[in-house]
Amino acid sequence: QVQLVESGGGLVQPGGSLRLSCAASRSIFSSYTMNWYRQAPGKQRELVATITNSGNINYADSVKGRFTISRDNAKNTVYLQMNNLKPEDTAVYYCNARAILGQYWGQGTQVTVSS
Repeated sequence: QVQLVESGGGLVQPGGSLRLSCAASRSIFSSYTMNWYRQAPGKQRELVATITNSGNINYADSVKGRFTISRDNAKNTVYLQMNNLKPEDTAVYYCNARAILGQYWGQGTQVTVSS
């Protein structure tokens, strides 16, 4: 079993920045792909950023050039640095760990971009 705990959400003005963190309860990055998803009210959950166990990174087109996913293996933590935030980035952001045998989700953290 793996617990994922997100933190770092909040209220920010358009153009601002936030850094989300996802702490795993044990070392999993060597065998799990780590993902950040988001879900806005009334919309489906969408994949925002991915970092594979080998370090390959991908982003949704809507966040390319603004968001950066990274990880600290020593801290068992994945980050999502979000810059130049827009109102349409408002959503609950979820951390996800996925492997062949299954996946785990965090509880989510709210990000609100508003003036």
